[in-house]
Amino acid sequence: MANSNGSGAATLTGTSFIRPHLLKLAPYTPIVPFDVLSAQLGRKPEDIVKLDANENPYGPPPEVLHALGSMQFPNIYPDPESRRLRQELAKWHDIPMEHLLVGCGADELIDLLMRCVLDPGDKIVDCPPTFTMYVFDAAVNAAQSITVPRLDEFKIDVEGIKRVVAEHKPKIVFLTSPNNPDGSMTSTEDLLEILKLPVLVVLDEAYIEFSEEPSKMKWVADYPNLVVLRTFSKCAALAGLRVGYGAFPLDMIEILWRAKQPYNVSVAAEVAAVAALSNLDYMQRVRDALVSERERLQQELGAVPYLQPFPSHSNFILCKVTDGRDARGLKDALAKQYGIMARHYTTKELNNYIRISVGLPEQTDRLVTALKELQ
Repeated sequence: MANSNGSGAATLTGTSFIRPHLLKLAPYTPIVPFDVLSAQLGRKPEDIVKLDANENPYGPPPEVLHALGSMQFPNIYPDPESRRLRQELAKWHDIPMEHLLVGCGADELIDLLMRCVLDPGDKIVDCPPTFTMYVFDAAVNAAQSITVPRLDEFKIDVEGIKRVVAEHKPKIVFLTSPNNPDGSMTSTEDLLEILKLPVLVVLDEAYIEFSEEPSKMKWVADYPNLVVLRTFSKCAALAGLRVGYGAFPLDMIEILWRAKQPYNVSVAAEVAAVAALSNLDYMQRVRDALVSERERLQQELGAVPYLQPFPSHSNFILCKVTDGRDARGLKDALAKQYGIMARHYTTKELNNYIRISVGLPEQTDRLVTALKELQ
């Protein structure tokens, strides 16, 4: 914003050039990285139990580290079309690669969609509690977010979405299945009802591997208003390398190709993702181990008198903190006294909740011991 220099003339500042709506933008709150946590807690990184970001504790298939160590031509710009990776993804999902676009994490694809679809002042539908990047990216792109809160057991309010679409004429509805942070699924029946509406439906399946439901990626060939997003962050443990992808209608993806950054997926990211897909057996074993541990964690958390865990189809469990206990206080006690990181919520939709990622069995043991000692 320009200020007067006393003579009546405006003085330029750095923010004079920023788009006005961004001056009031609330920053996204990311997870604190390992090295910073280590310094804050006075613990070695290996002594910290990190259960706050739904990361995969098993790490990627061994082929990934080998491929990165022998990576060729890092001095050459990456393939702007990520052809090798899209070919492997097409085989894995049995979908033509022409429907697939890869991004620097699914977050990039969310932002790309908004930049291509939304004009300033356009609206999206958000169904909280859910992934907060939808509202954040909408604000960055000068769009408005219309809220349709979830019903009991975090079920999508289909009738509420229908009313909002009719009244506000939004361009995009974002659905997450399994939903973050509670792990509930969007039913096929509900999805079909919403697909009947004159709106783009973005189905975020970042955690779909941990459910028993099949992906809806193939549906994009039949529904021109459906986009399905996926990621390597969870199932393949590549969160640090940022690889996401999506399935899009063919006429839409033609425009997205023109608008995306040309070298958005690094050589290292594509090499790692292709290597991960070379060992699907490993990824399946890790998935099964995490699902098994989720069931054990569910039982253990249910035995804690001040926690009310909710059923989950993902690699995390959401708990309501009860008996007069404070979620923020519980999170801080776990971190400071035990070196265990969890995520807490004090929002309108999630007041006094805590989310715990599924970890290794020994990490569950350490968490359960801490929770009992904190009774």
